[in-house]
Amino acid sequence: MKTSLSAFGRTLLAATLAAGFAMAASAQTAPAPIDVKIIGFNDFHGNLQSPGTFGQNTIVPAAQRHAVGGAEYIAAYVAQLKAQNPNNAVVGGGDFIGASPLISALFFDEPSVEVLNHVGVDFSSVGNHEFDKGSAELKRLQNGGCKITSGQPDPNSCKGLGSALPGTFDGARFKWLSANVIENATGRTLLPPYGIKAFNGVKVAFIGMTLKGTPGIVTPTGVAGLTFRDEADTVNALVPRLRAQGIEAIVVLVHQGGFQTSPNVGDINGCDGNLKNADGSKSDIENIVNRLDNAVDLVISAHTHAAYNCSANTVDVKNVGGSAQSTPRPTGLANKAGRLIPVTSASAFGRIVTDIDLQLDPKTHDVISVKPTNRLVDRTDPAINAAITADPTVRNIVGGYNALVSPLANAVVATIAGPLPNSANGAGEMPAGDLIADAQLAATQPASLGGAQIAFMNAGGVRNPGFVTATNTYPYALTYGDAFTVQPFGNSLVTLTVTATQLKNLLEEQFSGCLGQTANRVMQTSNGLKYSWSASAPACSKIVDATFTPTDVTVAPPVATGPTEVIVSGGVVQNPGKTYRITVNNFMATGGDGFGVLLGGSNLQGGAQDIDALVAYLASFKSPKPAYDPSLPAMGIPRVTLLP
Repeated sequence: MKTSLSAFGRTLLAATLAAGFAMAASAQTAPAPIDVKIIGFNDFHGNLQSPGTFGQNTIVPAAQRHAVGGAEYIAAYVAQLKAQNPNNAVVGGGDFIGASPLISALFFDEPSVEVLNHVGVDFSSVGNHEFDKGSAELKRLQNGGCKITSGQPDPNSCKGLGSALPGTFDGARFKWLSANVIENATGRTLLPPYGIKAFNGVKVAFIGMTLKGTPGIVTPTGVAGLTFRDEADTVNALVPRLRAQGIEAIVVLVHQGGFQTSPNVGDINGCDGNLKNADGSKSDIENIVNRLDNAVDLVISAHTHAAYNCSANTVDVKNVGGSAQSTPRPTGLANKAGRLIPVTSASAFGRIVTDIDLQLDPKTHDVISVKPTNRLVDRTDPAINAAITADPTVRNIVGGYNALVSPLANAVVATIAGPLPNSANGAGEMPAGDLIADAQLAATQPASLGGAQIAFMNAGGVRNPGFVTATNTYPYALTYGDAFTVQPFGNSLVTLTVTATQLKNLLEEQFSGCLGQTANRVMQTSNGLKYSWSASAPACSKIVDATFTPTDVTVAPPVATGPTEVIVSGGVVQNPGKTYRITVNNFMATGGDGFGVLLGGSNLQGGAQDIDALVAYLASFKSPKPAYDPSLPAMGIPRVTLLP
């Protein structure tokens, strides 16, 4: 009996030891997490050349900020980051093109696509500006081929400096993604909804998302025949399809964003946790993230041109094995399940790239952790300069296009007496906007060109930085390139007739809550029209007084040509049936920026392109003629007055 027990004990001990050794061996041979590097940037807007200086935060003195950006530096930074990990993906948050500087826009943004090919982008969401020229043009940029104008290849297309052969355009080697944009005629997505890249056998899905509000901020012809679906609903509907393919790691590239508020507003790696819209309300990006399925692991956002990193000092997103995280992160935005997930944005114009280290569980395919860092694309970094010297490909492409565009870009078109920024005062009036509105009135004021009396310019179309010089030296010789930077859209002018009642309603429609308007959008107003509005008055009752003095702006300085008329007094239209001819761009004329009142205008007459109207007007202020000076009484500034 004793011997038998001893044998049993030895057998049990041997079995226990064998199991322990097996477990230890199993632990030693368990596959390590898979490290992946994701490199993101957004809102490039064709900035092939440096957009200027930038700092880690806004308290950095101007003299200590770094020169940043430029396509060759973006390419070098991306190459440096990719060299750190062969498992990598380069992705974008949209608006890679559109509203671009002349060096890209003159050539239909083909230079930007060629450069992004050489940078090595894999996927990008589609932003609203990718629709500036319509979905057919977006598909051409994706697939390649020359731009056809009047039945012939356009002479500014297919320069091919970054394509396989001169005289050709390869199209984008990266994939534009837009899961929520549907072609009405087919019921299918305009472009692929997502892209997949595998790392050591584990797949990661990148879902591309365009902001659903695109139809309200793009020329309607650019989005004709398309439906824009809800962003969060679209992502959530794709999750089962991706999981059916064995995909557990999901990244959303969404062209929507927010802004930081104090105290982190200037920190490129800061985040207030709850980002805000420009008006202080809860941000659009947080509204989306709050409704996302728990399967989403990372959101790369865009659109607002802001820098933020809502994932600083990130700890585990999910534990190994895919269970919910046990330790909350300091920052992040909560998803549908209440789990904080990282959300990033890389400013705009190539100033910043987001360097994201992501770990994957090789067994469950889950994301284990996400650690993003926003990094300045610093042109003073000696290591990067050495990389550019070693591989000058992108620099040579940019240099070639710059040589082609320079004669036009550097031509002086006017002299300005002082800075004309696109920043608005409390009433919503911009110095740059006053100039543009006057230019558009001058282009359509002759009877044969529309007989306009008043012109309006949408504030969002007056691009940064306005008509200014970096050296702050005035008088300043303004170039065509400067003018194009502020008016890059190629919109055409439209003159139409409205009644005094419609005109008052149009002015009311500038403010959120009136006639479907969703935000305050104060139009820029031409010389001769003056009005006051009350901030405290209810929607659709904010316009207090409005007067109109017929003014000839085709001469410099402008001259009043008739007596002043009272259009609105005490909020009441004085002569409801009286008509006025007004000029807007085609974006506004078709209801852009929520100005639906304009759809009721009559007797429409098309006009010149906005940039051509601007340059023609500026010729009146080209040396040796006196400089454009908004302080002259004849300019009628201010034109808009804010009341309590």
